[in-house]
Amino acid sequence: MTTLQPPVAAGPRPAPPPVRRDRRSWRGWGFIGPFVAVFALVFLAPIAYSLYLSLFRDQLIGGTTFVGLDNYEQALGDDRFWAALGRVSLFLCVQVPIMLGIALLVALALDSGRLYGKSFFRITIFLPYAVPAVVATLMWGFMYGTKYGLVGDINGAFGVSLPDPLSPDLVLASIGNIVTWEFVGYNMLIFYSALRVIPHSLYEAAEIDGAGQIRMITAIKLPAIRGALVIATIFSIIGSFQLFNEPNILRPLARNALTTDYTPNFYTYSLSFNGQQHNYSATVAIIMGLITMVIAYAVQLRGMRKGA
Repeated sequence: MTTLQPPVAAGPRPAPPPVRRDRRSWRGWGFIGPFVAVFALVFLAPIAYSLYLSLFRDQLIGGTTFVGLDNYEQALGDDRFWAALGRVSLFLCVQVPIMLGIALLVALALDSGRLYGKSFFRITIFLPYAVPAVVATLMWGFMYGTKYGLVGDINGAFGVSLPDPLSPDLVLASIGNIVTWEFVGYNMLIFYSALRVIPHSLYEAAEIDGAGQIRMITAIKLPAIRGALVIATIFSIIGSFQLFNEPNILRPLARNALTTDYTPNFYTYSLSFNGQQHNYSATVAIIMGLITMVIAYAVQLRGMRKGA
């Protein structure tokens, strides 16, 4: 006769053995590998080669010779380089606030909902950005002409003598006008896109509190698009220090005003392709890159800081 044994209480099951994971899994590199390869080829490699070139100098006796930091010492004492940097700095301090201010006003007008034909104005203002920079500069250069262009036609038709926009005193302002005409629509689109994602509940709450349009702009819209303002400012700073196309294309029309060292990028181009000073050209380019990076980073820190 068999006897039934009482059921034994089941204890906690032993934990399964830990699964060993290979910490050196290379699967992730399969996804980012193509980007890393292209990034290294088109970005890191040119920078490394420029640094390499800046440490050498071509000499009549001895050929290419390692000179260390002598090229940097020469560039820091180069009056032509500092004069070019001063011109683009003046261009930056005057043109960029005007351009961003116009773009912001247009974006606020489009976002207000009180502008008729909003789609038409948005496309019209953005359209100059779609025009290639070379075409835009040639078009404005023709209009600036005092002998065959629009300025000359106005002088002849009305018997007046308008100032020459391509004179040494006005050519920088003329270039600023071209750049502003080209990029107001681009920056307007950045600001307008940021304005469109602001929650409408903020506007409704402001209306309940009796806030007017000016108060909404200063208390809601401008703080909400501060990131867009910082990004547009950084892009504009970089573009100002890289100024090249406009003076290069206008130079045949204003040789007395636009010299080969008018901007740092123009100076670098002239050193490399006209003077065959590739090593010194690389040095100037690296210094300009460092200056641009430091200023852009400082603007980013200042703009993104809480309470700024």
